[in-house]
Amino acid sequence: MSSKAIREYDAKLLLAYWLERAPLVDPSATVATKFVYPSPKVAQISWDPETGAITPDSKLPSWVFTTKLVAKPDQLIKRRGKAGLLALNKTWDEAKPWIVQKAGKPQKVETITGTLNNFIVEPFLPHPSHTEYYVCINSAREGDSILFTHEGGVDIGDVDAKALKLDIPVNAPFPSRTTIASTLLIHVPAEKKDTLVDFLIRLYSVYVDLHFAYLEINPLICLDAVNGGQPTIHYLDMAAKLDQTAESICGPKWAVARDLSVYEPVTIAATTSKGSVSADRGPPMVWPAPFGRDLTKEEAYIQKLDASTGASLKLTVLNAEGRVWTMVAGGGASVVYSDAIAAHGFAHELANYGEYSGAPTEGQTYEYAKTIIDLITRGTPHPDGKILIIGGGIANFTNVAATFKGIIRALKEYKTPLISHKVRIFVRRGGPNYQEGLKAMRLLGESLGVPIKVYGPDTHITEIVPLALGIKGGSGRNASYSVPPSAPGTPPKVSGVVNEDADVAGLGTIHPDGKRTQAEDQIVRFDNAGAQKRPAYRPFDANTRSFVYGLQPRAIQGMLDFDFSCGRETPSVAAMIYPFGGHHIQKFYWGTKETLLPVYTSVEEAVKKHSDVDVVVNFASSRSVYSSTLEVFKYSQIKSIAIIAEGVPERHAREILHLAIQKGVLIIGPATVGGVKPGCFRIGNSGGMMDNIISSKLYRAGSVGYVSKSGGMSNELNNILSLVTNGTYEGIAIGGDRYPGSTFIDHLLRYEQDPECKMLVLLGEVGGIEEYRVIDAVKKGIIKKPIVAWAIGTCAKMFATEVQFGHAGSMANSAMETADAKNIAMRQAGFIVPDTFEDLPAVLSETYQRLVSSGTIKPRAERDPPNIPMDYKWAQELGLIRKPAAFISTISDERGQELLYAGMRISDVFKEDIGIGGVVSLLWFKRRLPIWATKFIEMVLMLTADHGPAVSGAMNTIVASRAGKDLISSLASGLLTIGSRFGGALDEAATMFSNARDTGLTPREFVDNSRKANKLISGIGHKIKSVNNPDLRVELVKEYVQKNFPSHSLLDYALGVEKVTTAKKDTLILNVDGCIAVSFVDLLRDSGAFTPDEADEYIKIGTLNGLFVLGRSIGFIGHHLDQKRLRAPLYRHPADDIFISLDSLAQPRVMGQLQ
Repeated sequence: MSSKAIREYDAKLLLAYWLERAPLVDPSATVATKFVYPSPKVAQISWDPETGAITPDSKLPSWVFTTKLVAKPDQLIKRRGKAGLLALNKTWDEAKPWIVQKAGKPQKVETITGTLNNFIVEPFLPHPSHTEYYVCINSAREGDSILFTHEGGVDIGDVDAKALKLDIPVNAPFPSRTTIASTLLIHVPAEKKDTLVDFLIRLYSVYVDLHFAYLEINPLICLDAVNGGQPTIHYLDMAAKLDQTAESICGPKWAVARDLSVYEPVTIAATTSKGSVSADRGPPMVWPAPFGRDLTKEEAYIQKLDASTGASLKLTVLNAEGRVWTMVAGGGASVVYSDAIAAHGFAHELANYGEYSGAPTEGQTYEYAKTIIDLITRGTPHPDGKILIIGGGIANFTNVAATFKGIIRALKEYKTPLISHKVRIFVRRGGPNYQEGLKAMRLLGESLGVPIKVYGPDTHITEIVPLALGIKGGSGRNASYSVPPSAPGTPPKVSGVVNEDADVAGLGTIHPDGKRTQAEDQIVRFDNAGAQKRPAYRPFDANTRSFVYGLQPRAIQGMLDFDFSCGRETPSVAAMIYPFGGHHIQKFYWGTKETLLPVYTSVEEAVKKHSDVDVVVNFASSRSVYSSTLEVFKYSQIKSIAIIAEGVPERHAREILHLAIQKGVLIIGPATVGGVKPGCFRIGNSGGMMDNIISSKLYRAGSVGYVSKSGGMSNELNNILSLVTNGTYEGIAIGGDRYPGSTFIDHLLRYEQDPECKMLVLLGEVGGIEEYRVIDAVKKGIIKKPIVAWAIGTCAKMFATEVQFGHAGSMANSAMETADAKNIAMRQAGFIVPDTFEDLPAVLSETYQRLVSSGTIKPRAERDPPNIPMDYKWAQELGLIRKPAAFISTISDERGQELLYAGMRISDVFKEDIGIGGVVSLLWFKRRLPIWATKFIEMVLMLTADHGPAVSGAMNTIVASRAGKDLISSLASGLLTIGSRFGGALDEAATMFSNARDTGLTPREFVDNSRKANKLISGIGHKIKSVNNPDLRVELVKEYVQKNFPSHSLLDYALGVEKVTTAKKDTLILNVDGCIAVSFVDLLRDSGAFTPDEADEYIKIGTLNGLFVLGRSIGFIGHHLDQKRLRAPLYRHPADDIFISLDSLAQPRVMGQLQ
């Protein structure tokens, strides 16, 4: 979405702050008078539905209580005065009850009823009527326009007829003060002209700098000068729209103007919410819903979900009691489904409008589907049941089966409510992996107990609508349409490719330039073909070569696979441009072999190396596409640029398109999937994946040229044209934004001039006037070829409130911009216009057959395209191949919406407060252990965390740290010392004590046997501690185990051993390693969580040493940080602490001999 309305309150704050501060729109646009900037006095009063109260007095600015006021609703309502929604010349004590009386109450304004929940309060300004003016700045494709009239106010009448107009074309010089005055201010008194010129200059500077799309002030007050001063400016009512896509540029500027502390510091303490920190100074801009369309909880949730993802998720609830619900993939498709439902007389039953697109994840699709299904299954079941249409066009790259997984999950969750509400489901979809998706839906219907009818791309996109509504039977088959899998093929002979035959010796062929083709080389190399010339009406042909701006390996591989299927001699992509990655080479498939594409860091370098390239496919983001496109404009070699990014600021898009006109460059986009020239060239992901390319016969040229806004609907047109005509000659999706770089007429004029294109198709939509340019060309006889046309969005007239459809430009701002008006005008001009979109295939077929009968089109024999091997990863995703996993993991999974530890959601880990011991139990033992066991694990980690700096591990860590090593290296140095001599005795102690007791040895027998075997008992003995100087760590462990463990038989056995050993020497005590080891064996054997075999296995595989490593890592890290904090120098051990002994040179040595 781009142009969006804002509240009057916010518009006035933007002007209050930026009118004086905004940079000059032009160096000549300076203020000539001592201009008095209007004082910022405006307050917002909101009604809280939870408390039923309005904004408290403590949060209002002080002037509210001392000034006569104007109060009015601030909810994008037009003509508030005529609706009785103005309180004039009131004190706060009078205005407040007026607001309280209306707040939270339904209010009808003309035909729309909505709840009043937001009000604006500002000082009342007495003024004579002759000081009222009107000013409006509006943006269009050609530039901005300033409208001005000296008669403003409530009774202004027809502004278009009255107002004087000053056009400011894109990239044109800003008009002089004289031009502004002589064009707009003819009827203004001379003494006010300079002041108003200053104001208009500053107003337009703000308009441009803050990316306004519309700004109207009525009335604008210009009071007479007082006591020799300057006339003063005031604005009463204001309406404004901002370009939401410019938020990345202007967000901080919008926010600072909404920071109330700028205007009245006292307010900030009362209005700032505690604990919240805004990304900018001031709160972000608010985008209110149209009056009568207050966001429901569900709509707000989907809006929030949409904002947090790169996919597009939209939901508008039109009639919560409606029987017909939709869940449609794609912006264009969502409109045609609503059109079809309305065309069949079910607009009053249409419950929602919305779309999901842009490859949402399974989790996002699940949340979207769950929200809609929850709405469907609320309330009392309808006696006639309800209908859910899960529709969509043919996707370009979205894995249909993957998105259906989320929908299926939600349907299963609501099985019982769906049955009780008698919901019938109709599914139609196409695109990557659609067969598996439709199969899964059909199987779901068989098990769910809910009727589910499933259709594929062989069924017209909206044919399921009358089937769902019970109007007529459909011609689509209720079976998945399957495309045969691609099989490996041999690439055609390629000119310009080096000889790959190896010589007899198998060393490869050496070329004159010194390069060698190795034997069995699979790399195909292509020569630079040099600059190509083609007619202006044919920007793409079989020799077109392009740069791809951005790292887009998937799109590039798709383009090369398309090239190969078309039988092209060279790939259409010559190189990639990526400013951030440095020079390198990337490898891509060319049929069954491979080719190398260079990656450059600048356009300049790429152009120098590839003189045959004249097309750029720009995948740069919406933030950088402006600068990258301007860079491309510097090189006259480039004749066409496709801009893929969505969300390009409108002002940037306009500048790009006008620069392109000046330079003679064709722009496709922004916000487009691109276009396709069958048999020749494909832009990015246009046409979808290879199965759709083949089924739609895009590997060879047809006779029909089309132009559309929607990428998804372009795929539908490719599909329809392949079924009812000989296919597409060229198809372009110009993009859904308000200012596409090229329009319908630009491409249709090309098709008209191209003798190979015999028939034209125009798929327009509600909003904008570009269709009328085509109508004018047809009326003037410029376009003579038969043209089939339809404008989608005919359902818009059915909605009581304003609804923004999928594309930014699909909203009618006047009667002529409606889809109905366009369809009527096109039909009257001689276009072939079907009665509904469902009739489009039949009309196309009839028109095509007429052209065949007249000999205009001569169908050619079909040819089979070469087989394109399927990518391994995609084939695996489709389930066509299998491969044993290289690794097996059973403890965690991050692939879903939420991280899992041994099946436990990470949110539950914190919700149940299982602690670090609980996490260890999940990841080490794959099960929840009782609380006494997890606490013991945490106790062990704390006890083993450190044992001073003198032990070998800590010393190694310290020495490495002082040598300048990083934390990881120092930690690894310390950990590598852990073994049987230091810290690693836990496993050995556990094994020795367990084996001794399990074999029936008494403690004394165990000690005696060990002595006879000359073997030390692990876990027994300490250098310092003794019976009389016990190790408190051991005492803590013993106390905890004896108090909390259900059984501690091995600990008791170890203490028996200790009695025997300490009788010989008082330092042969059970040390902390031994105590922890035997206690952990008791935990494994007696907790009830492990079988005996599992307990023994965990002892054998090093679990106990793992506890020591985990705990001691805490201490090692501490020692490293301590040394870094102390800035300790490199350590050198004192030489006098080392005994050095070198053997005498005279001592005989054994020398090796070379044989």
